[in-house]
Amino acid sequence: MFYGAGMSQILPHARIEPVNDTSIALAGDMLRHGQLVAFPTETVYGLGADATDDRAVAAIYAAKGRPSFNPLIVHVADPDDCAALVRVDDRARLVMARFWPGPLTLVLPRAAGSPVSLLASAGLDTIAIRMPGHDVARAVIRAAGRPIAAPSANRSGAVSPTRAEHVAESLGGRVALIVDGGACRVGVESTVLDLSTERPTLLRPGGVTAEQLEAVLGQPLACPHQDPEAPKSPGMLASHYAPGLPVRLDATHAAADEALLGFGAMDCTLNLSPSGDLEEAAANLFAFLRRLDERDYRGIAVAPIPETGLGVAINDRLRRAAAPRS
Repeated sequence: MFYGAGMSQILPHARIEPVNDTSIALAGDMLRHGQLVAFPTETVYGLGADATDDRAVAAIYAAKGRPSFNPLIVHVADPDDCAALVRVDDRARLVMARFWPGPLTLVLPRAAGSPVSLLASAGLDTIAIRMPGHDVARAVIRAAGRPIAAPSANRSGAVSPTRAEHVAESLGGRVALIVDGGACRVGVESTVLDLSTERPTLLRPGGVTAEQLEAVLGQPLACPHQDPEAPKSPGMLASHYAPGLPVRLDATHAAADEALLGFGAMDCTLNLSPSGDLEEAAANLFAFLRRLDERDYRGIAVAPIPETGLGVAINDRLRRAAAPRS
């Protein structure tokens, strides 16, 4: 049985299937229907969701109990799949040809019309993307026919899972399917290389060394500028998207020249979730802030969001957006 896109439901227990053509096809079908599927990569098991589905991406944060909307790495099965998602320059092509598939994540500018959810990139104009070096992972991505957002398949703060049973113990019925590919070849996390700026910047060291990257690129890598606001990619702190308009929180109404971003049953300019569904609100958050920012208002007033579940992460981002700016 499949549930509609993004409709997360906690099942009594996790469904675990061994790797075969049937389970790979099932995983692809579930991902296309907005469900969460865990699968092995060369490092740990990933918790996958359709990266183009806002509700499915929101379900990742809900399942993991992730404390804030950190950018997720988007996984592809082939370098050619990147063209519709990100802007690929000659530098990116060089390192893709040398290190993909493998533990290298590239931060690249979002392509015009990119279908990747803004929630997956935490509202940034860049996307962290990689091609995993595991046959099962790539088979699942191909079966889904979509780019797959996939952090580690465990509750936030728990030990990263290297076996299917670890995923089941940590997430239980929060994941619709676990594709059991056996023990992962445990290694360090993927290296994260930012190619969205003029000088390549190493955001996170990992399985591909700085020396290897510098040899291919023919130039030294820059050190990251650390900003305590929010991560630009997993493992690195940097600036995050905030609207150009000032943001006022806990508003019950808007001034004449303000937009009102609502929650629950209320009259407003845009409503994160008329039914008060925090998962729906999370899915809409960044897209709605951008839409209001593009309109002719003086500011954005935001209705109160419950400080529970995904509401904690939503409020964290809204407080950052509303903070005084230097």
